[in-house]
Amino acid sequence: MGDFHRPALPGPKAFQDVVGTPDPAEATAAGHRIAHLLVRGTDSAADEALVERVVTLVDVEGLGTLADLWAACPADTVAGCLWRLYLIHTWVHRQPDQAAREYAAGIAHAPVQNALAGVVEPPTPEDVVRLVDAVLRGVVRSDFDVTLDRAAAFAHVAAVGRAQLESGDPQSAARLFDLARQLRHAATLERSGSLWA
Repeated sequence: MGDFHRPALPGPKAFQDVVGTPDPAEATAAGHRIAHLLVRGTDSAADEALVERVVTLVDVEGLGTLADLWAACPADTVAGCLWRLYLIHTWVHRQPDQAAREYAAGIAHAPVQNALAGVVEPPTPEDVVRLVDAVLRGVVRSDFDVTLDRAAAFAHVAAVGRAQLESGDPQSAARLFDLARQLRHAATLERSGSLWA
């Protein structure tokens, strides 16, 4: 029997060039921090610089890169709200004709005043795109609850329209109703100061 030799363990240098996937906890924490800064504003030059880098990233790489950080966030968090706003934004951008058709059908079948208390007239698909763009550029800070209410009203009206149309998908309409409900609840939490940042 030969001499036993303990295998050599790799030192730290062996792993320097190995690229792995980011830590999910770190990605989630980064998503919450960026969402907080976009919606709540910044207190320091370093935070302001971070927001500028995020906005530049969105302009260069697209909104999806940033939104991926928010995908798993609960609906009662700022990051979760931004994810839901992103979903509406993306849908309207990708399927503007369908969004407009469902919205028009919803307006015809649901009294606007009842779509959401406090919102007299839900926004149009184009209004929603502008609204979400403003939020994701850190422009809307003091009226985040109103933004959430308006997005909820749009989703509610579009869900009614989707359910009413002959070509509509009831399951998809139910998911859109649920999204509207989540945004409406988040707006209530925001007004009471209890929307988790």
